[in-house]
Amino acid sequence: MTSFFDVLIGGVFHACVLFLVAAGLQLVFGVQRIVNLACGSFYALGAYFGITAVNWAGAHGAPPWAFLPVLLLAGVLLAVIGPLIELLLRTVYKRDEAFQLLLTFALVLMFQDVLRFFWGANPQQLGNLSMTYGKVTLGEVSFPTYNVLVMAASLAIAVVLGLFLQRTRYGRILRATAENREMSEALGADVRWIYTTVFTLGTLLGTLGGALVVPTAAASLDMPVELVVEAFAVVVIGGLGSMRGALVGALIVGLTRAAAISFYAELEVLAIYVIVIVILVLRPAGLFGKPIE
Repeated sequence: MTSFFDVLIGGVFHACVLFLVAAGLQLVFGVQRIVNLACGSFYALGAYFGITAVNWAGAHGAPPWAFLPVLLLAGVLLAVIGPLIELLLRTVYKRDEAFQLLLTFALVLMFQDVLRFFWGANPQQLGNLSMTYGKVTLGEVSFPTYNVLVMAASLAIAVVLGLFLQRTRYGRILRATAENREMSEALGADVRWIYTTVFTLGTLLGTLGGALVVPTAAASLDMPVELVVEAFAVVVIGGLGSMRGALVGALIVGLTRAAAISFYAELEVLAIYVIVIVILVLRPAGLFGKPIE
């Protein structure tokens, strides 16, 4: 039972962080029709900047318990790069998808050098800082309170994002633009501003995910590629453009990864992509995706 709960908590924790990045990827694709390979770079940037922000706050007298708000603030502040990247992407909106993929992949390579320039090639971490908030104990099972806080924060973000898209006027405009850009523009929607907003929100979700995960994992130059591999597995399983699919896909990938690491670590990636292959064979559009007619 202890092993079961370890896998469950570890898997759900990873799924919550992965959902933030996948939700940003889904949002950008759903509205802008761009598959953003650079989402992994935003995640890694959030992780590195989160470490720098926590170290700076600690050096200036911030109490240890304040590191979580500092990480959240670091992730939010980094969203400022979203509008700048979106300006670059405007050059390929109406071009073939291959140009879009090549440009976002080029961004991955550029951010790789940015990370190396500012933080060096060696992995960085925050030590045992995640234990600052103590542990939650249920019988014989105990796990860091920080993990619970991150899961609660991710759940809250998912609920707020869902309400924003479904219940607000601006959310309805976003969904209308995703369905028919030309008609939305003809009805007076400022599509350029919508695209900037959506990409910035997608960037924010990615940087928040990286900032929140770094107390439990080292930040390294391999993070962008590793994250993209898992994020696209989530997208394939859940369905491209589906927020509900992002949530379910993240849970499947997170729990599969945790189980593989616990019982046979060498099968971590293989186990995830066996599920991806099964989904592609049985339901090519994903669990919640819509087939293209």
